[in-house]
Amino acid sequence: MGAMLCRTPFERLPFNNVVLRALPVDSSKDPGSRTVKGACFSRVTPQSLDSPRFVAVSEPALSLLGLSADDVLRDPQGPEYLSGSKLMPGSEPAAHCYCGHQFGQFAGQLGDGAVCYLGEVESRQQINYYNPCGRWEIQVKGSGLTPYSRQSDGRKVLRSSIREFLCSEAMFALGVPTTRAGSLVTSDTYVMRDVFYSGNPQPERCSVVLRIAPTFIRFGSFEIFLPADDFTGRQGPSVGQHELRAQLLDYVIETFYPDIQNRHSDRKERNAAFFREVTVRTAKLVALWQSVGFCHGVLNTDNMSILGLTIDYGPFGFMDRFDPEFACNASDRRRRYTYEAQPYVCRWNLARLAEALGKELPGPEAGAILDDYMPTYERFYLANMRRKLGLLEHKEPEDQELLADLLDMMYYTGADFTNTFRLLSQVPWPVGGEEEELREKAALEQVVGRLLDQGASLEELKVAHYPTMESRELDMLLSMSETNPGMFSIMASKPEVAKQLGKLGRLKQLMEVSHEELTAKQREDWLRWIQRYRRRLARECEEGCDKLTVEGLKMKRIQTMDSTNPRFILRNYIAQNAIEAAEKGDFSEVQRVLKLLERPYSAQPDLEQPSWTRGVAEGTCGVDGGPGGTEAEPNENDSDAVTRRLLYDSRPPAWAREICVT
Repeated sequence: MGAMLCRTPFERLPFNNVVLRALPVDSSKDPGSRTVKGACFSRVTPQSLDSPRFVAVSEPALSLLGLSADDVLRDPQGPEYLSGSKLMPGSEPAAHCYCGHQFGQFAGQLGDGAVCYLGEVESRQQINYYNPCGRWEIQVKGSGLTPYSRQSDGRKVLRSSIREFLCSEAMFALGVPTTRAGSLVTSDTYVMRDVFYSGNPQPERCSVVLRIAPTFIRFGSFEIFLPADDFTGRQGPSVGQHELRAQLLDYVIETFYPDIQNRHSDRKERNAAFFREVTVRTAKLVALWQSVGFCHGVLNTDNMSILGLTIDYGPFGFMDRFDPEFACNASDRRRRYTYEAQPYVCRWNLARLAEALGKELPGPEAGAILDDYMPTYERFYLANMRRKLGLLEHKEPEDQELLADLLDMMYYTGADFTNTFRLLSQVPWPVGGEEEELREKAALEQVVGRLLDQGASLEELKVAHYPTMESRELDMLLSMSETNPGMFSIMASKPEVAKQLGKLGRLKQLMEVSHEELTAKQREDWLRWIQRYRRRLARECEEGCDKLTVEGLKMKRIQTMDSTNPRFILRNYIAQNAIEAAEKGDFSEVQRVLKLLERPYSAQPDLEQPSWTRGVAEGTCGVDGGPGGTEAEPNENDSDAVTRRLLYDSRPPAWAREICVT
């Protein structure tokens, strides 16, 4: 009895590893890279770390497992348990087998090459829409070799681990469905990494993130049954094993979609209902990504959750300057996974899931469900954006055009996506009256000034509007406009070519305008759009509204906008400063940023001034209307001025544009 009382919180975790009993497991513990046939998991042994220690822990994420941050940090074996260096009682380490379409091509077997499933922890108090079974799967990412490691060493380093840890928790706080990150551990174990692929590898610390989700089963989990691909010739390791595919599908539906399981006695109707729900969740997820300016970076089928969660944070990025063609992955040279492409890529991935389900999902039903995807996405997206604009009482056809014109304004002015939406709650509600009109005019001028502060410089806009097609193709197109106008007209009608020509035309205009002329034009354009926006706000209150009702609507609008438009996001430069401090042994910036991102909609005066200084700010200002671009630039050696100017809600400084994520 005494021994039971002395058990630590880690040793008391109630493991119930259902998936390993429900699905076939490859029993070989050979860590060597190999094809795994007829199994959904492989037994593995995580590799221990030298001197593991915590960089940071997430109290909200750990609470899903019934753990407190204090208990975890006080336990001297905590870093060992949460890095896989020491196994908790009840843990059964395994790696998941899956395939995937990567950048549009079937890659064959992939699997957990750096991830180790530890088990599933019972937590009946945490049942929700995405987790109806009340069990939380925990994984350690970066724990060493598995049969799916291929040419990799199965390790992760501090910089990528910090990004995943912080973004997992940031997305949750933003209200975006996501896997969670409970802890981040680093060590004195090193691996060699060539950060810039320059032929100069450097030693980096091995680090491990504890990931938490109801399940990490993904679209690619069903692709292990695919036959040989016509283009690549690759096939799934369990091709033709239809009974195993049915077994996997039954497990997913019975465990994570019990309502669908209970409502349908006919198997094919059940499967169609399941696919419809996955489609709806995916549409809802990508609509939320778009509304916060998040770009996943690697939207392969193996990175698409079967539950509609954001998973596998690699080269992700939150958009700073609004650009529909924003691509956050430097390796994505064909720009397949741009911000504007995400909704369409997700539909493409859903079509691959339908193919992978094969005879389990009738083709006509799958086609009809896929036809509904874009209207469903657009409905979710417009609802999100109406809330961001504070349009709460009525839905009007004009709203879509008003939003489109705003995004055009943001694109042409190079406005910061996050800060611009946050500032719009400061646009005064039109109330009328001479005295109010004077106050409104002053408030409007102030808002427009702040919006202009969020815009890009003339030189930055020139760079941003340079065509992205190859120079050779562009030269050929321009030559064609002179030598073969007919063919040029045909080419110019193609959407991608028209987009490039539009950028070229915009670049020409920018080359012919001065900074003062551009600013004056932008001021007029912002004032024109804001007047339209205020007329639309006025229609939020129906005729006959009394003063009390108007005041209530004004307050509701501001509260909704400020709880929908974040003040803080994980910008690349914020993550980079935390990484650089951590690589020098200072973990305080990671912990500070985590606390800031846990409350992204709230002012946090005790956290908002960064603990670091770097470079010279470019006239940036935060959304609170602090020091702006109209003031003189600080001296490069004036670190106090730099700190004042670079707040966590500032537009990124110049050096941040050079950050490369692959």
